[in-house]
Amino acid sequence: MKKNRKLFSAFLSVTQVLFLVFIVFLLIGIKDTYAQSQTLQPVEYNKDQLVKMAVQGQISEARMSYPPYRIGADGKLSVIPGTESIVYNFRTGDSAVNMAGDHIEPAVTLRHPSSPDSPESRGFTFLSCIGNTVRVLTGEAKGELGYVIGKHGDPRVMVDFKDPEVLKKLTLDDKMHIYAHGVGMEFTNVEGVKIMSTSPTLIDALTEAGMGVTPDGKLQVNVALKVPAKIMGSGLRRSHSHSGDYDIQMFDEEIVKKYNLDKLRFGDIVAIINADVSYGRIYRTGAITIGVVSHGNSVIAGHGPGVTTLFTSTDGNIEPVLDSDANLKNLLFK
Repeated sequence: MKKNRKLFSAFLSVTQVLFLVFIVFLLIGIKDTYAQSQTLQPVEYNKDQLVKMAVQGQISEARMSYPPYRIGADGKLSVIPGTESIVYNFRTGDSAVNMAGDHIEPAVTLRHPSSPDSPESRGFTFLSCIGNTVRVLTGEAKGELGYVIGKHGDPRVMVDFKDPEVLKKLTLDDKMHIYAHGVGMEFTNVEGVKIMSTSPTLIDALTEAGMGVTPDGKLQVNVALKVPAKIMGSGLRRSHSHSGDYDIQMFDEEIVKKYNLDKLRFGDIVAIINADVSYGRIYRTGAITIGVVSHGNSVIAGHGPGVTTLFTSTDGNIEPVLDSDANLKNLLFK
């Protein structure tokens, strides 16, 4: 009995010591995190030089090819919904992976009514920036305000609204006005980081969520997930990254599991490691690109959830910090 009591006392002593060690490390971690947050400086950029312009688009109708089959990377044929239209049940913050669809564009997709190659259509897509305010011009939802949440290809811009009831009021004839603001943005206190498709509204939201400049001059950004550039696919052949997107291939199960890519959501801010998209999209060791997930998964070889570029640094002057809340739903639709 005495022996058991001694063993029990020894166990309690060890447990108490381990608990105290845990508390000490926890407090040190909190202190370091707090100290780090206090040393970050707000980003500075040429805000007063940025031009705000009007661009306008119309809700795009759903499209299907003929025959309707999509050939998967595994050789299987699928008949599933694709791009454009109004998507009611996959919006900002929802899964971009687990759906019976291919390249699904969340919430509402807009196009310019002219041909995709026209200067007017180019202006619509190039000038629209993530976080730009969108106003409905026609129909039952006239006057409702939302935000640009992504780009896909050259002709398409996706928008969403805080109130899901707005989507139910929209029709395919409705037009929307975008207050295009952000193109030409340059950081003035961060070296070696290019900005694309990013609005002042998004800069403010990211800053409130923890973005800033570290003491050694790096841009620190909270991201939901990190993605290795080696699995990036569609979008590689482009000579620029100011519109469209860059697809995350999801066909390697080990990589998907290792990086938790099955958890990708529409609106997630992600870091693509070893990706430089300064003048087209390339693999470059040490480079970092930050983007937002703008369209859904695909069964087609070389494709997957699409990422619209926000920031890129050839020299890796970006420091991504994992944060599961780094999503446009939390940044724009609070």
